[in-house]
Amino acid sequence: MTLAARIAELEAENAHQREQIAALVARVQELEARLAKDSHNSSKPPSSDGLGRKPKSLRRKCGKKPGGQIGHRGETLRLVATPDAVVYHRPARCPGCQAPLAADAPVVLRERRQVLDLPRLRLCVTEHQALHVRCPACQTVGVGTFPSAAPSRAQYGPRLRALCVYLVEQQLVPYGRVRELLGDVFGAPLSEGTLVSWVQQGAATLAPVETQIKAALGRAPVLHVDETGVRRGGRLAWAHVTSTRRLTHYAVHAKRGTAATDAIGILPEFTGVSVHDGWKPYRAYQRCRHALCNIHHLRELTFVEEQYHQSWAKELKALLREMKGAIAWARASGLRQLPAASREAFVTRYQALLATGHAAHPPPARRPRQRGRVKQTPAQNLLERLWLGQEQVLAFLDDFTIPFDNNQTERDLRMLKVQQKVSGSFRSDYGAEAFARLRGYLSTLRKQGVALLAALETVVVGEPLYPEFV
Repeated sequence: MTLAARIAELEAENAHQREQIAALVARVQELEARLAKDSHNSSKPPSSDGLGRKPKSLRRKCGKKPGGQIGHRGETLRLVATPDAVVYHRPARCPGCQAPLAADAPVVLRERRQVLDLPRLRLCVTEHQALHVRCPACQTVGVGTFPSAAPSRAQYGPRLRALCVYLVEQQLVPYGRVRELLGDVFGAPLSEGTLVSWVQQGAATLAPVETQIKAALGRAPVLHVDETGVRRGGRLAWAHVTSTRRLTHYAVHAKRGTAATDAIGILPEFTGVSVHDGWKPYRAYQRCRHALCNIHHLRELTFVEEQYHQSWAKELKALLREMKGAIAWARASGLRQLPAASREAFVTRYQALLATGHAAHPPPARRPRQRGRVKQTPAQNLLERLWLGQEQVLAFLDDFTIPFDNNQTERDLRMLKVQQKVSGSFRSDYGAEAFARLRGYLSTLRKQGVALLAALETVVVGEPLYPEFV
């Protein structure tokens, strides 16, 4: 082999090794970035952080000590004017001369102390008797009518049934522990099958209410949507939430994307503003406008700042927070929109910071004969989303009814994740459907300030209280 040929061979080998080294460096960076992600710089839930990581919050510290602040009105038990029972404690003898004190000895002062406690808990049994009465005129016997609450020889009443449904669906107590509680407290020997049947009956009664909640959500000017994974029947399923400040709807579906949202039926006809985390299937609905959750952007910018040490990411986080503060100030001042000069200044700074980010993270080069989309770093993906989706990212600047974030649905989904941690999964499809319907109803009533136990009593008797659909 000639010297020239050997040199050419070594240069080709070096070029191949450089490509391998570059690929390995990129892979190491990708793996390090994946390990660096947790709940404070990505969309991962706090439960995935593990015990070894100290929680970090995006909330800004106010400098105040924990607990009640100076000037805060405390809460304490106060004496009631009319107690249910009064117990008198008279001294038996005079502390001075030790003479017995008669019952008619004058009382010169009364000191009051009250103990607030639960009454002794037991089931109250009401017996209904249908009387057979003979008419003295024609001797015909008439029979009294039993109330609808007593359809059979013996049954549990609506208050107990409502409490059971409340414990299972609102407080997320598993069926077995509800049985233990009722047995220990009331001595009621309920079976799990009875509890399940009450939940299913309540869900069936609420079917028309759910239909009206979905219709009202479809008419809302601003809608929050999100989804999270759950276990149903031993398989992965998806819980979809659609909500506003006063209405909530849940649905559990086998699919995560448009197949599920089409089946749920709210988003396909929606024409308002859909607030979400930027997931691609939500963008498939073109009849509505879209607004992106900026809390997700703050977390991703935190990741870029910490992992890549980029100052533009820190400055962009500060700018987004400044925009949010300006909106809050304008709303508190009675304004309906930001002054034009302020808005333009914000947008100019936003675009300048993105340009700085693009300069620090240029688009990746395409290798020879490479097909398809070139893989980008998390920073490049974020910059592309913030640039191409500027109108959706900054939608809250132009319309004060559009929130800065999608925290509404994250709050609505939080207790569902608690249910999964407590119970592990839904055992069946009908159990998941019943939970979604009842939980959506209870969440809606809670948002509207309605007493849940009283509302569930109307559900278990078949005449549900309807929420306000606004």
